[in-house]
Amino acid sequence: MTIHGARPSAPTLLAVGRAIGNERSTLAERWGEWIVARGADGHVLSADDLGRVLLVLVSVLGHMAGPLRREARETWLAATELFGRLAEVRGLAAGEVVDELQHLRELLIVELGDLIVAMPARQQMAAVLRVNRVCDLGVANAVVGYTDALVAKMFSRDGVPVPTADSLQELLSQLGALESELALLDERSAG
Repeated sequence: MTIHGARPSAPTLLAVGRAIGNERSTLAERWGEWIVARGADGHVLSADDLGRVLLVLVSVLGHMAGPLRREARETWLAATELFGRLAEVRGLAAGEVVDELQHLRELLIVELGDLIVAMPARQQMAAVLRVNRVCDLGVANAVVGYTDALVAKMFSRDGVPVPTADSLQELLSQLGALESELALLDERSAG
């Protein structure tokens, strides 16, 4: 994670970042319920591990939409790539990983709607564009992670895709590293 010098942030960014941060557990929980309800959890990840992944994504997204966006960018890219790789391990199609991240965008629209409507018109547009830009970057990067994992699996197994416990454990260890990076971002945000 790159630490940049402190710069003043627009009140809009502060408000949007705080709103996502304050509701991150609820957002991650709702997102997880939606994934499980549609049967896309793949039963490869435990409910706890899926919840951890979603919480990291929502939390880092809050930093990306807020004043720590420069510091959080590398973590966001790593988290969304991991999400794409896990989608492949879960047996999803490429479009399904896009659908899952688009559902997060829908949850954010509902959650942030009142906050954004209460802002002056100029700030509304800035807030909406920021959240959409971050979501778009996440979708694109998750698809890259998914594709990379699929190609690697095809080449490593003589063209026969077979999920391995090693690959899942490796991905979960990456999740642990992302949780550590998130803790540093949370600490910096609080201080």
